Amino acid sequence: MDMTSSRRPALRALAAAAALLLTAPLLQAQDKSLLMASTTSTEQSGLFAHLLPAFKAATGIEVKVVAVGTGQALDMGRRGDADVVFVHDTVAEEKFVAEGFSTQRKAVMYNDFVIVGPASDPAKVKGQTVAAALGKIGSSGAAFISRGDKSGTHAAELRLWKAAGVDMAAAKPAGYKECGCGMGPALNMGSSTNAYVLTDRGTWLSFKNRGELAVLVEGDKVLFNQYGVMVVNPAKHPHVKTALAQQFADWVTSPAGQANIAAYKINGEQLFFPNAAR
Repeated sequence: MDMTSSRRPALRALAAAAALLLTAPLLQAQDKSLLMASTTSTEQSGLFAHLLPAFKAATGIEVKVVAVGTGQALDMGRRGDADVVFVHDTVAEEKFVAEGFSTQRKAVMYNDFVIVGPASDPAKVKGQTVAAALGKIGSSGAAFISRGDKSGTHAAELRLWKAAGVDMAAAKPAGYKECGCGMGPALNMGSSTNAYVLTDRGTWLSFKNRGELAVLVEGDKVLFNQYGVMVVNPAKHPHVKTALAQQFADWVTSPAGQANIAAYKINGEQLFFPNAAR
């Protein structure tokens, strides 16, 4: 028998083992990524384009973002379709933890909501409190675009209408339209129809297609907008990348992550304000 032929199986096995050893680190590196479910406001404001490269530089971890409304982001976490959730509806987030889908919610940052509308201000809401402004918009029949997508912004909007004495479940105001869309598309609709819109300030500052829209109502304490981060509980979904997700949660609430958030500005104006507990 040809000795070379008899050695071929062994040589092939050695070659396969060597190839495995060489590719294992590459595969491991390629797997150093996590999936984050977050809101359209963090994505469309440009924050993640600023924040995530800094996180990757610090840790080597790549974050893939699915930007949807807060309600949808939390549902992704409930299904185990995300490793970490970064959203802005404190009540819904606390429920998510209470249900056992995460073991801890960490505060990360805040900004605020504003009501924008046409500079002509047909409902005469400029400088009013939120309750007074929404009351005037509702009674005047002025156009108002709602996201209508169960997002954190939509949840906040519904709470504000209720506080203004408008029962949305009974009858929506004449000019009220739901787009079932993200913050950017809702602002585009508002711009094209000269409608009022409740928006987070971060997305507004990064929004280019303003048309005749301007900020008309701001500064009311009820417009405070808190963001939180939660790692999906591996006890519910063992496949989630808990260690990588925890690294993100720890970094974004660390002095380095908080400083990075504070450094994100548009035209010199800060969009988000870090407030993680020390």
